[in-house]
Amino acid sequence: MKIMPNRMDRGFFKYQEEFEQKALEVLRSGWYVLGKEVSSFEQEFADYTGAKYCVGLASGLDALWIAFRLLGIGRGDEVIVQGNTYIASVMGITINGATPVFVEPDSYFGIDVDQIEAKITEKTKAILVVHLYGVASQMDKIVSLCNKYQLKLVEDCAQSHGACFDGKMTGTFGDVGCFSFYPSKNLGAFGDAGAVVVNDEQLANEFKIIRNYGSEKRYYNKVVGANSRLDELQAGLLRVRLKYLKELTEERIAIADKYTREINNPQIQLPGVPDKSTCVWHQYVIRCEERERLIDYLNEKEIGTIIHYPIPPHLSEAYGYLGHQKGFLPITEHYAQTVLSIPMYNGMTKEEQDYVINALNDFA
Repeated sequence: MKIMPNRMDRGFFKYQEEFEQKALEVLRSGWYVLGKEVSSFEQEFADYTGAKYCVGLASGLDALWIAFRLLGIGRGDEVIVQGNTYIASVMGITINGATPVFVEPDSYFGIDVDQIEAKITEKTKAILVVHLYGVASQMDKIVSLCNKYQLKLVEDCAQSHGACFDGKMTGTFGDVGCFSFYPSKNLGAFGDAGAVVVNDEQLANEFKIIRNYGSEKRYYNKVVGANSRLDELQAGLLRVRLKYLKELTEERIAIADKYTREINNPQIQLPGVPDKSTCVWHQYVIRCEERERLIDYLNEKEIGTIIHYPIPPHLSEAYGYLGHQKGFLPITEHYAQTVLSIPMYNGMTKEEQDYVINALNDFA
């Protein structure tokens, strides 16, 4: 049995008729940029998250860098972020000239909230929280710190569509919630797509202006903006998937629960979820001290896996100019050497799940 680490085709086939109907509807409309599909999705996604406003953008990275740009964060400013994130999180900071200040993760892969305060300086202007792998971070302490030091709060929700902390959805705690709808995400489009959610009407309008070349009215440019528009086709297809996001999330939770109940191998450390948090299981990430041997073993059984992420941003070539050396973030670096994402996708059969579980339990 061959099992891929992720499959997006099954998510399409499950709702194939609706996806194809919506695609034809958009194609036949003759309106392909910033039309009714985008505005409808923005309203529906805002309602889903509990935010007042949503603005569709071209990608999750655009959501991040534009967020920091509009919050006035740039050269000379520092932004606190966890070390064990995807590099796009950090790029959102550095594209604007600001400096990332890295904090170690906790045992749930989120930022260690008890280490944040020691990193705050007079240059600190914001905290970027990454709800990694679909686990909601411990937002009460983070919000308290932002209030205490008057810091901006940006949430990277690229992997946490629908995850909550203490009953409140990720993306709605801070100034801006940034979302990616890359096809592999829990709420995935059929190409690149992203959005922000905010509660400030003026800020929402500024996002709309900057995404469209800095123009509020065509050919009248208020600022130097970007071309970062969520297109009509992706918005329409996202509207279809959003209708089923609750059941899709429940399916992933059921797969994760089965993994957690039935994987039983002392060499494999299973993920957990902290108190008051929920997880939507964008990835099911195990840890193994003999990861490379485990990967080879699973490859022999045709079970695909992915490492999220093998090189922490602070050790990447792209951020060599920051001067961080190996050993700077030992927990982050150890995670990078031991984490492994096992197959997790909607439409995964019981037989596929059992095959993965039995293989992991038989790893010696």
